[in-house]
Amino acid sequence: MKISSQEEYGLRILLRIARCRAAESMSIQVLSVQENISQAYAAKLTRILRKAGYINSTPGNIGGYMLAKPASEININDVLKSLGGELFNQSFCESYTSGSKLCTNSVDCSIRSLWTMIQFTVDQLLNKLTLQDLTGTEEESSQLLEKILSHQD
Repeated sequence: MKISSQEEYGLRILLRIARCRAAESMSIQVLSVQENISQAYAAKLTRILRKAGYINSTPGNIGGYMLAKPASEININDVLKSLGGELFNQSFCESYTSGSKLCTNSVDCSIRSLWTMIQFTVDQLLNKLTLQDLTGTEEESSQLLEKILSHQD
């Protein structure tokens, strides 16, 4: 399992915008420089985030992007799913690519239960995080994540 670059950079761009002062917006040019990605890729990611309702754009020379709602109301799990989807989705089993119409393990699959549990566990953690939780330092985020994980027992 991998986190895609679209999920990684999309979340990074959203975080940059969240850290921006409330009265300011961030342009494609600034986002691409700060994240060291092409302007075209920054534009693609902001388009996805805008369509998902996380950011708004303001046109013009001084235009750019700002959060559409407070960072405390933006759920990280929802953001990642809008950028790339789930790690595992039950529909994966329905799109089996062998010559057969059905997966040979469609009735009894112990691996499917593993992927389902991993997805459930990831969802449990990410559903507890908001964009606001990630606006601090790496140390602050680590402490928050450790606290959340220690209370899941």
